[in-house]
Amino acid sequence: MTTSEQTRGAAIPSGASGPLPPMLAPADLGLARRRLSTSSLVFFTVSASAPMTVLAGGVVATFAVTGSIGVPLAFPIVAAALALFAVGYAAMSRHVVNAGVFYAYVSQGLGGALGVGASFVALLAYNAIQIGLYGLFGAALGGFVEANGGPALAWWVWALAALALVAILGLLRVDLNAKVLAVLLIAEVAAVVLFDFGALTNPAGGAITFDGLDPGNLFGPAIGGVLAFTVAAFAGFESAGDYAEEAKDPRRTVARALYVAIAITGVLYALSAWALTVGAGPDNVVAQAQDPAAGLPFSLMAAHFGDTVANIANLLLLTSVFAALLSFHNTVARYLFAAGREKVLPAALARTGRRTSAPFVGSLLQTILAVIVVAVFAALGRDPVIELFTWLSYVSAVGLLVLMVGTSVAVLAYLNRHSGAETLWQRTIAPVLATLALGAITVMTIVNSDAMLGAEADSPLRYILPGLVGVAIVLGAAWGLVLRSTKPAVYERIGKGGPAE
Repeated sequence: MTTSEQTRGAAIPSGASGPLPPMLAPADLGLARRRLSTSSLVFFTVSASAPMTVLAGGVVATFAVTGSIGVPLAFPIVAAALALFAVGYAAMSRHVVNAGVFYAYVSQGLGGALGVGASFVALLAYNAIQIGLYGLFGAALGGFVEANGGPALAWWVWALAALALVAILGLLRVDLNAKVLAVLLIAEVAAVVLFDFGALTNPAGGAITFDGLDPGNLFGPAIGGVLAFTVAAFAGFESAGDYAEEAKDPRRTVARALYVAIAITGVLYALSAWALTVGAGPDNVVAQAQDPAAGLPFSLMAAHFGDTVANIANLLLLTSVFAALLSFHNTVARYLFAAGREKVLPAALARTGRRTSAPFVGSLLQTILAVIVVAVFAALGRDPVIELFTWLSYVSAVGLLVLMVGTSVAVLAYLNRHSGAETLWQRTIAPVLATLALGAITVMTIVNSDAMLGAEADSPLRYILPGLVGVAIVLGAAWGLVLRSTKPAVYERIGKGGPAE
């Protein structure tokens, strides 16, 4: 066996018999090994969460739509629930290594049929948030260019330009993608921290208030909508496990990156949301958030640091969205790779580049799906932010919550069947608490969907959008059962495609 076959052939599903067809020869099948450090994974996960996008888009929108000034307190609450989830998730990462982490964990814990259902939900959720971001990016970049004397072009022109660049980067080495994300992330985090400093040192009315952290301002009729937006803000933190096969030390790197990502985003988002209430004033923040002319948070940055700094921060919003686009694109490509490698989906999806080891077939498919959706929304004249971005972000939030609840149950089942070094806290207590906490948030997110969608109480969107997640579960589980009866060898390998460590 050649050196190339030894290093990359490990990704071939165990138990496969007979020679692989030429198009799936070992040299074309397998992700890059030992390229990503803990810091690289942190860049992928935090970039997916997109701090500047959360501040300028998510936090402002949450104040505007829900009318609640208790938004800052929601971030540490959700972060605590995600930290509970991370305990079992990280423990599981030491046993199961796979590019499609939710898919693999659910398969190993709850069976292949539900695992395939999880893979369908993951593909729906990550495609939804990635494609939805093109609407936000196109609208934001178009407005920025026009405001600075550039041409007034349709949002979809800018969206397709970004889509082309993401498609190119998605075909390159994963560590190069990490370097691009590192530069963009450091710049946007610096801008967010600068905003926080300016708002907290120049409070409205001359005094810092803590109204945003008062539980009485959060726990009310609007809490479901606030939690829904908050969960969407954290989307992407869990993707560290999707790069486990490419990590330098899968048994430790994934867990470290996961905890670091939750800590950074949890603290940064809570601080920034609170700073917004301080800078605008708790009595005025909702009204200013609801008024596009107020220009939060950039108007506050301009007041504190000047128009030049505010314009740079506005530009960093664009790079923030782009970084999230690239991060989620890589995640989708790896889920498609994982399903193709195990022949749950067409095996061609498992093809990777000979020079880059990037899952190029999955990357190209994700690009094609994005082009189609953007083209449909553009042709129908739909709003890129209120509809494309908001609708698909909501679908993604529900899908990811369902996946995290299912994964917590799967981790509980798996770790209690396989003896290891895990403590009672890791294998039982934390997964149970995570299931209960995330389950409650999921219910509130679905029940209060009108608060996030800005829809009427009787709008069919309240049922159609979360219903897409249910359809994905049913279709995936049904396909898993078909595989069990028609291709038992394939079914047996579901979720076991990662390399032996």
